[in-house]
Amino acid sequence: MSVLIEFSIFPLDQGVSLSAPVSQVIAMLRDSGVAYQLTAMGTLVETDTLEDALALIARAHTLLQAQGCERIYASIRIDSRNGPRGRLQGKPAAVAARIGPVMT
Repeated sequence: MSVLIEFSIFPLDQGVSLSAPVSQVIAMLRDSGVAYQLTAMGTLVETDTLEDALALIARAHTLLQAQGCERIYASIRIDSRNGPRGRLQGKPAAVAARIGPVMT
């Protein structure tokens, strides 16, 4: 199974610039070994199961709480599909195969 999630999570009580707390979430994802892609508005992650995906989101939430964040906002989109992994790179590649190079 391949589970793609697109999520953004950030504190609402830490001022205007959020790169410091958000960078800790990205470091956690990087260190977890999951396939991920950081974008300007969120992060894409691919896991084998929905439970694994939701566990990462829970870890991100706990990490922000541990940094003293008292109010946390999260937006999550989920696309799960039976079949092999690799859709994080495969979906953009399928579009590029039709129209040529695309920014990812």
